[in-house]
Amino acid sequence: MAKLIYGHPRGLAVLAGTELWDRISFHGMQALLVLYMVEQLLLPGHIEQIAGFGAFSTGIEQLTGPLSAQALASQIFGLYVGLVYLTPVLGGWIGDRFLGRTRSVTLGALLMTAGHFCMAFDRSFLLALLLLILGAGCLRGNLTPQVGELYGKQDRRRVVAFQIYGATINLGAFIAPIATGALGQAYGWHVGFAFAGFGMLLGLVIYLFGRRHLPPEAPRGPRAARAPLEPHERRAILFLLALVPIAALFWVAQSQVWNTYNLWVRDHVDLQIGGWTMPVPWLQALDGLAPFVCLPPVIAFWAWQARRGAEPDEFTKIAIGCFLFAGSTLWLAAAHLVTDSAGRTPLFWPVIFHFASNLGWLYFAPTIIALFSRAAPTGVNATMIGVYYLSIFLGSVVSGRLGGLYERLSASLFWGLHAALVAGGGILMLVVGSRFRRELGITGQTRPSLV
Repeated sequence: MAKLIYGHPRGLAVLAGTELWDRISFHGMQALLVLYMVEQLLLPGHIEQIAGFGAFSTGIEQLTGPLSAQALASQIFGLYVGLVYLTPVLGGWIGDRFLGRTRSVTLGALLMTAGHFCMAFDRSFLLALLLLILGAGCLRGNLTPQVGELYGKQDRRRVVAFQIYGATINLGAFIAPIATGALGQAYGWHVGFAFAGFGMLLGLVIYLFGRRHLPPEAPRGPRAARAPLEPHERRAILFLLALVPIAALFWVAQSQVWNTYNLWVRDHVDLQIGGWTMPVPWLQALDGLAPFVCLPPVIAFWAWQARRGAEPDEFTKIAIGCFLFAGSTLWLAAAHLVTDSAGRTPLFWPVIFHFASNLGWLYFAPTIIALFSRAAPTGVNATMIGVYYLSIFLGSVVSGRLGGLYERLSASLFWGLHAALVAGGGILMLVVGSRFRRELGITGQTRPSLV
């Protein structure tokens, strides 16, 4: 198989390129969604046009109590993002058992494209969200597992492969808010959503043209021969399941950066640069740029630690990621200390937040997904990676609920609460890691060879 830089298979570039455009699509939509709902869709003259919205909002308020338009937008966003990360469990199972990887990824990309185009109309808003949720499940539940399938179980390049894959994800997350934010501000919300749809189509083209470089399809179907799980494999599944609610504490805080953070920026940050006002979604673009920029020094630092026998294992890296993110969220809580006479925080404050928090993301997210990919039994590998996404589902749903507190708490208390939750996740990860290391076969060094 042809090699790329650092000696990785060519299929990694195909998968990363596909995911790049998936994330341009997804993050382009995500950067606009809360602002779109608060500033247009949920206002009189628009909200009445949404098919089925009366019953939908009533159902939500049956659980939450009455919600303002802003709190309802936060809750809808949390449910949407949460379900986007829940459905890969089903999508991975469908790919493992029935459709296979290629058909599942293709179906997912087409559903997501249709969903983005449905965002062009108020009436089809809920249908658009449904198509996007189902499409993300099919695509991500079968795209990410193929990264792990490029490598043997003991191949020490695996973690760096997920780092590279994660960096392209974040490059897409950098491009998307700039593009859709500019298009939305200049031409209207719906043009920004249409851009996201075309991005997803381009991702599908890259995947289909590069399919020959990817792992062969595994046997599937109810009658496919499958060896029963060994006792140690069943234990590994149970231990990975136990990590899900702990990982969710990280995603509560991270999901809030996709959700209420845009409103905080709108309300508290000085976006004036000369006579020009920067679009709110542009700050979120730093959430994509920062991991891409920070990846090479992080890999070099881990290599330096490894040469000295001091590189942390996977559980410790995950915990470090939580602590870095918690400290960054406390930085947001302290923003009131540097406000100007108009009560606005200077732009450099959230810029520092994005780079510091994404250093934590680099320690946490690629490492934990690589852990799931390596430790999960082969026959249920895609399904277990989908199970990992349950942590993002739980975190997103909780963050949507906590987003309703934004109108009732000071910004300092609001962000301080999120910092406490993610720091608690780091502490728990260290505690359970001391037990799980042996069961999951983690011993010392985790850095794969880079060449």
